[in-house]
Amino acid sequence: MKKSALINSHLSHLVSTLGHTDEVTFGDAGLPIPDSTQRIDLALTLGVPTFLETVKVWLSEAQIEGIVLAEEIKTKNPQLHQSLLALIEQSTTQPIHIEYVSHEQFKSRTAQSKAVVRTGECSPYANVIFQSGVVF
Repeated sequence: MKKSALINSHLSHLVSTLGHTDEVTFGDAGLPIPDSTQRIDLALTLGVPTFLETVKVWLSEAQIEGIVLAEEIKTKNPQLHQSLLALIEQSTTQPIHIEYVSHEQFKSRTAQSKAVVRTGECSPYANVIFQSGVVF
């Protein structure tokens, strides 16, 4: 059995196949997922697992260099926004590029992701696109 925090086989495979600048989206339970994009559905019921729990485990395995967020998260879900940024800051010593786009642009951009990970989160704009970095 795998010893590190990430034991989900689909997520473990995904992180091991990422290349530099590849994108992966983590979203709330309501984020639309394009048919052309791999869906990894972790949602069990409303609120389980939470967005931040899921992101925390992902960050323990994946090297990131940037994130994309919907501009609306700043005003519609400021507590989650600040918690997410703090979690990211704690996970790396490297600078992380943060890009804000409209929610409509965010939803369109998910089609570029290698996968969209659906959580059980039920709070507004609880979505992030991670841009893969390198460990060297």
